[in-house]
Amino acid sequence: MPYRSMTVEDVARMLGTDVRRVERMAKRGEIPCQKVGGQLRFNRAQITEWLQRTMGAMSHDHLAEVDAGITTQRQTPQDEAIIAPLLRVEAVSTNLGSRTKNSTLRELVALAEKTGLVVDVQTLLEAVIHREELCSTAIEYGVAIPHPRRPLPEAIAEPILVVAKTSQGMAFGAPDGRLTTLFFLTASQDDRHHLHILARLCRMLRDENFLAQLEAAQTPDEIIDLMKRRELEVIAE
Repeated sequence: MPYRSMTVEDVARMLGTDVRRVERMAKRGEIPCQKVGGQLRFNRAQITEWLQRTMGAMSHDHLAEVDAGITTQRQTPQDEAIIAPLLRVEAVSTNLGSRTKNSTLRELVALAEKTGLVVDVQTLLEAVIHREELCSTAIEYGVAIPHPRRPLPEAIAEPILVVAKTSQGMAFGAPDGRLTTLFFLTASQDDRHHLHILARLCRMLRDENFLAQLEAAQTPDEIIDLMKRRELEVIAE
């Protein structure tokens, strides 16, 4: 139910933090909320979008809190890998040929289609392009995580993750002004899983040594192995 109202306690659990911190964030206007009958109320769709926009800039510790909070909400074991099961060799590319933002998104969606899990390619493509038009999904260190604004249960049979890199890099709207060379396209069937994947990815990608290893990888199998090992490191932190 992506549009239901959430209490301050609900949001605190989602963010893996305490109620007082959420109240302070609301008071400072850092998180979307309304007051209803003197009580703070949060729209789930707005909180989901807010998290998508802000995860890339969160501190390592804050991302770990969000990851843990969503893990608890989804009743997922703390040591369970959620990225590794999504990695498929046919959805990994070491040499994207595109040189513009939209052509890159099309190439990423074409890789997703190779998994056989995309039911409606056009819907997925339009959703990813629309999200990018609203706000770039590029984050720091040459990374971008294209994704739809909403879960797409009607367009995909299972959650999808595409990993790709380009040797030349391109202007993708990164906050640090760097060219983007590493792309992680993801789409899920429900908002909790969607946010969980984003939080875990952001945690994994906050390591410049790991990013350098991905940049140097020569084959899809090597990229998959690096991703799996990095996720285990993050889980163990």
